Amino acid sequence: MALYCGVDFHARQQVIVWSNTDDGEIHHLKLWHDDLAKVKAFYAGLPRPAIVGLEASGYSAWFEELLFELHHQVWIGNAAEIRKRARSRQKTDRRDAETILDLLLKDEFPRIYRPSAASRAVLQKLRYRHRLVQLRTKARNHLHALALSAGLSMKAKLLSQAGREKLQSLPLTETQQQQRDEWLALVDHLNPVIKRVDKELPALIEPDPRVQRVLTHPGIGPLTALALVHTLGPVERFANGRKVTAYVGLDPLEDSSGDYQRIGSISKQGSKLLRFLLVEAAQTAAQRDPDLKRLYYRVLKRRDHARASVAVARRLLVRAYILLRDEIDYAEFRRRSCRS
Repeated sequence: MALYCGVDFHARQQVIVWSNTDDGEIHHLKLWHDDLAKVKAFYAGLPRPAIVGLEASGYSAWFEELLFELHHQVWIGNAAEIRKRARSRQKTDRRDAETILDLLLKDEFPRIYRPSAASRAVLQKLRYRHRLVQLRTKARNHLHALALSAGLSMKAKLLSQAGREKLQSLPLTETQQQQRDEWLALVDHLNPVIKRVDKELPALIEPDPRVQRVLTHPGIGPLTALALVHTLGPVERFANGRKVTAYVGLDPLEDSSGDYQRIGSISKQGSKLLRFLLVEAAQTAAQRDPDLKRLYYRVLKRRDHARASVAVARRLLVRAYILLRDEIDYAEFRRRSCRS
């Protein structure tokens, strides 16, 4: 006997429709998340391991950890695909849960890859650092705007000791002075926090040979290597490099019909952070790797800098996939390229 649960999960509540393959009887229940003891008691009373399916969301982490703790299987589904396969145009919480259960029973549930708990922790740390850097960049930009409004242009030297002294001596209004002091205080607060997070990264890199292998490629730094390894997960699940680029969202969109063919911008699906880091790494890789450098200038002749960087980022992603798939470093990759 196998028990299947279709869960329509929301931040404050969930609707559950479940059935087992023994009697086929369908049950339904609504649980509120303000009583977590009741939620845990319900799932603890189910025969183990139950297969629980729900749509992917950004606030179900605690629920997934609870199910793992109770030794149930958690299947995360593509929300758009689940909606496409709904038999009814009527949409309610119970109907959504019934749709998920129906797909589970028919073995048609559009299951997506879910990183392990360790990978989720690493990616959460990387996203946290990225948001801190974004916030610091916004604060610096506001300081540059205040300085320019008063006729001071020092670019990157504005936050040096000499630049701060000139910034403090500018004839600003009372409101501008208050904003200057608060933006400077925010930058000074964020700098040590970002440094602390950076000091935690080596402990994540050293025990992982996959990260060390990817780091051998020019242009790929610790942040990009960690994001690559923990976003892609087991690379055996990708059939080829095109599947990897589509998963990350660096594949170009095509709109063709008959004799008309148009290749548009990239799909931008998947990890936004990984795409950002790859494009940043591509600019350094294009300077250090001769093949990537030729690719960059070849695209630059036809397009612009942004598209050339994206093209290099796509090639860099495929190379990282090959390093992980074949368990080789950059030197061995170059030797194989020369032989071929």
